[in-house]
Amino acid sequence: MKKNQFKSLKQDIKSFLKKDIYGLEKKVFNNGWHASLNDLEKTRDKVKSLGYWIPQIPKKYGGMGLNLIEFGQLSAILGASPIGLYLFNCQAPDAGNMEVLIEFGTTYQKDTFLKPLLAGKIRSCFSMTEPTFAGSNPVYMGTTAVKKDNSYILNGNKWFTSSAEGASFAIVMAITNPDVENKYLRASQIIVPCNSKGFQLVRKIPVMGDKGEGYFSHSEIKYNNVKVLTKNLIGEEGSGFRIAQSRLGHGRVHHCMRWIGICERSFNMMCERAAKRELTPGKFLGEKQLIQKMIAERRAEINAAKLMVLDTANKIDKFGSKDSKIEISIIKFYCANVLKRVVDDAVQIHGGLGMSDDIILSHFYRHERAARIYDGADEVHISSVAKGILSNYGLKI
Repeated sequence: MKKNQFKSLKQDIKSFLKKDIYGLEKKVFNNGWHASLNDLEKTRDKVKSLGYWIPQIPKKYGGMGLNLIEFGQLSAILGASPIGLYLFNCQAPDAGNMEVLIEFGTTYQKDTFLKPLLAGKIRSCFSMTEPTFAGSNPVYMGTTAVKKDNSYILNGNKWFTSSAEGASFAIVMAITNPDVENKYLRASQIIVPCNSKGFQLVRKIPVMGDKGEGYFSHSEIKYNNVKVLTKNLIGEEGSGFRIAQSRLGHGRVHHCMRWIGICERSFNMMCERAAKRELTPGKFLGEKQLIQKMIAERRAEINAAKLMVLDTANKIDKFGSKDSKIEISIIKFYCANVLKRVVDDAVQIHGGLGMSDDIILSHFYRHERAARIYDGADEVHISSVAKGILSNYGLKI
C-alpha cells in the first residue's frame, strides 16, 4: 500500500475506533459477551462494508493484503480496545490459525475450516498448554493422538485454551510419534471440531476473579477418546513444532503491537488524569515531580518499544522468522515489561478509580499480566537472547 494511502487508512481507523468501538466496548463489559453478540456482529458487518476486513490476510483470500509492518501498525491502533482486533477479524488465536491453514492446510481443510473462519462465521481456538507440564518447555506434553485405521484417537488434558467457549474447532498439539529420537518431531497439529464426542470443556478458568465469556475466556479442555479423521492432520505427522514456529514470529509482532496500543491508551489516560486531577484548588497532580518522572519514562519506553517492533517486523519480512529469532525474543520480553509498567503507573495515577471496573485499566491489569508468561515466559526469552549473543563470541551454552 502506498505511504499516503496507508497514512489515510490509519487515520480513518483511529476515527472509527473512537466513533464506533469505544462505546460498544462499554456495552460488552457491562452486559457481557453473549448479550452483546448482536451489536458486535453489526459492527463487524460495518467493518466489512468499509473494506477493513481481515487486514493481515492476502487479497486472494479476501483480506486487505497488508504486510507485517503495515499490519503491526494497525494492531497498535486496534489493540487499544479489547474488542478492536476481533471486530476486524484479526484477533488471536484465529489470526494464527488462519495463517497456519493458508500455509499448510489441504483443500478440504481450507474449504471446511478456513473459509468460514475468514468470513467471520465461526471462531476457533488453539489447544497446546497443559496443567501438568511446564508451558516453558512445550515439547513435553501428555496429550496423545494414536492413529487407528483412518482416524486419530486423542486423549489428554489442556488448559488456557483461549476463546474455546463458542469456538467451532480447536487446533490441538498432540504427540503422534512418541518413539522418535528427535523430541521436536514427536508432536503434530490436528483439527478437532469442538462438537466432537469426547471433547469436554471442563471449566472457564478464572483470571484474577474474572471467568469471562465467549471470546474473552480461557478454558480447560479434556480430550476423552476424541475420534477425528486423519485428513484433519495439518501438514505431516511430527511437524507440529515446525508449524508452531512458523506462526510465532508474526504472532509475537502482532502481540507486541497490540500491547503498544494498550500502552498508548493507558498513557493518554494517565496524562489526562495528571493534567486535570486537582489535589487542592489550582494544584494539579501533574505538577508533582514523581508523576512527571513516570510520564517521561513511560513515554520513552513506549517510543523505544514501537521502533524495536517495527525494526523486527522489517527484518522478518526481509529474512524470515528463523534469522530474526533473537530480535523476536527481545521484543517479546521488552514490550511485555513496558506494558506492565505503563498499565501499573496508569492505575497508580488514577488512584482508587484505577482499581475499579469503572474504567478500562483494571481489565488491562488483569488480562495483560499474562503477557510475560504466554508465547514463552520472559525468562526463557532472556536466556535465549543471551545464549544467541554469546555464541557469536565463541561461548556455546
